[in-house]
Amino acid sequence: MNNLLIFALLFVAIATGWLLGRRARSTTMVAPELPSEYYKGLNYLLDGRPDGAIDAFIQALEVNSETLETHIALGNLLRKKGEVDRAIRIHQNLLARPSLPRSQVHQAHLELARDYISAGLLDRAERLLLELVVDSPEQRRTSQRHLLEIYQSERDWQRATEIATQLLPRKSILGGSSGEMAAEERPQVLVALSHYYCEMGQEKLKQGELKEARQLLQRALGHDKCCVRASIMLGDVECRSGRYKQAIKALRKIRSQDPEFIPETIAILRQCHRELGDEQALKTYLAECVSSNPSATLVLAVAEDIRQSEGNAVAGEFLSTQLAKRPSLRGLSRLISLQMDATDGKARDNLDLLQVLVNRLVAERPVYRCIHCGFGGRQLHWFCPGCKCWGTMKTINGPRDE
Repeated sequence: MNNLLIFALLFVAIATGWLLGRRARSTTMVAPELPSEYYKGLNYLLDGRPDGAIDAFIQALEVNSETLETHIALGNLLRKKGEVDRAIRIHQNLLARPSLPRSQVHQAHLELARDYISAGLLDRAERLLLELVVDSPEQRRTSQRHLLEIYQSERDWQRATEIATQLLPRKSILGGSSGEMAAEERPQVLVALSHYYCEMGQEKLKQGELKEARQLLQRALGHDKCCVRASIMLGDVECRSGRYKQAIKALRKIRSQDPEFIPETIAILRQCHRELGDEQALKTYLAECVSSNPSATLVLAVAEDIRQSEGNAVAGEFLSTQLAKRPSLRGLSRLISLQMDATDGKARDNLDLLQVLVNRLVAERPVYRCIHCGFGGRQLHWFCPGCKCWGTMKTINGPRDE
């Protein structure tokens, strides 16, 4: 157990002694005598046995309105240090005291629910939090946020949607809104809500229920019109339904939502334009995108179109020009590949070795990074594994990372 916990226990010891002494002075004029458990706790602490000190201080410090914060602080410290069982015991001990005011009982309930979440006892935490939502206006919003955490971890998107909707302020008859919500919190809830609908839409898509999936994705866009994920999925749904023009419309919308995700749409766009027999329109669109929002993936897609229609030499010239403006390892690897087809002998062997080295560098670098916490990976996660935020993973665009 590190120095931070020892320091915290010393603080608890001092606070305990002060509170006990204060109570004794308030009831008698005689010099106060502290309980034996208090001195036992000090001995444990001085002997380097903080576990025994914790138990002794808990027994010495009577639970009441004045000492509640000290008990809760100690329980929270233990939870943060990973000693969840002891934290649960402290907070359960608080709830065993019927003399506490109702508001403080609710506070202890909330801390116990947090203990259960840390211990993975999500069903117990859920029951406590649902009770707080009904019984405690002061703890309602905090309890709802914790319920969102639980339902997200359980992938119960329907319940998560219900709780997120409750967090949003209700519109009043006069056109305003009722309920308190911080200005920065509303967009976060709306973004999360749109992704919940996307998750449900994904489940319908796997089951082949395209109509239901389309409705859920449209609801996602209704909550967050900039939800790139919903547009990509909607394009996929329309393409599977044979509604190729509608798919193209949904996917091209991403250019105004967030152009960094245009590369994620190319495969479906290519299929739709092929089915419509209008591949030239795709080439024109991609060329416009490269001109306004260049990225390595987009440049490589256009280079591949040029290679198929005009040959390796023209594609190589285009790629060389783009790399001079915006270097990337993936672009360099593709350029080497194009050059290899036009060489042989020792020069080809050298290019082959160079490509192996470049590909190794590419394989070691992340493709996506969270703009909130910096988490990087080679897979696109709509829910960041690092900071647990929705929609914060972006494609990395830069010579050092691509």
